[in-house]
Amino acid sequence: MIQALSYVGITSPAAVEWRTFGPEILGLEDVSCSGEDVIRLRMDDIAWRVAIHPGEKNTLQYVGWDVGDKAGFDRVIQALEGHGVSTELGDAALNAARDAEAVCYFHDPAGFRHELCYGRARAHAPFASPQGVDFVTGANGMGHVVLMVPELQAASDFFLGVLGFRHSDDVEVGRTIRFMHCNPRHHTLAFTQAPGHRGMHHLMLEVASLDDVGYAYDRAVAAGHVMAMGIGRHPNDLMTSFYVRTPSGFEIEYGTGGRLLNMADPEPAGHYTVTSLWGHKPPPEPIMLGMLEPVPAS
Repeated sequence: MIQALSYVGITSPAAVEWRTFGPEILGLEDVSCSGEDVIRLRMDDIAWRVAIHPGEKNTLQYVGWDVGDKAGFDRVIQALEGHGVSTELGDAALNAARDAEAVCYFHDPAGFRHELCYGRARAHAPFASPQGVDFVTGANGMGHVVLMVPELQAASDFFLGVLGFRHSDDVEVGRTIRFMHCNPRHHTLAFTQAPGHRGMHHLMLEVASLDDVGYAYDRAVAAGHVMAMGIGRHPNDLMTSFYVRTPSGFEIEYGTGGRLLNMADPEPAGHYTVTSLWGHKPPPEPIMLGMLEPVPAS
């Protein structure tokens, strides 16, 4: 089924600020095309991983999933349509925009747009981080996304039951956070419930060393970016990370040392009652998530 998180696209009135935030703070490479208003950021040998489209509000526009090949592509489409989910094959323009051999899109129960793809183009030159950062990607994809949905059970049933994700564990801290994996990375997708609303809470980028985390933290603080959580370590995926607020209202978790699962083992489906073993301290004044939006009435 789905093999990895391949790309993420957002719309934002602050798109131009990513030309600085992406390379100077996160160490991503700006590979935007001249004459195009979309900001495209690269983190490995794939043509790009994050796209920021100019727009009137901060919105998660699409999430791209790698399905491996044409056979995997057809298999996932068949599973979706077998459960009554409408799918739409991308045209040549969409395939080119995603630098993929083929794209198909659909919407989940919360209304988020997801795109299946395979054959994404490799860049012509080796990845060169402006900050010397080595990102952890490869077969396990670009990281993970955490989404806020109006109904946790509907999202869980869809991704576990239809798309074949596996249940990693839950964290119960006055609300449930459900973690899912599709490859050895502890989680590629997670959900928490926000009744009547939806949005992206954060996108995680994993780096190769604790020094990369520390240097990025210092760069973000020196530049005056808001820290949603300071450096700490999670109990379930064992990631040592911090959370920085992006120009577009959601957060980037920037971490290292994430736990890998054995895909031959049964689903772990553990249970935790704290989000952090230590650290991850929030700012003195609570900050509201800028990407949370009401769900339109059906």
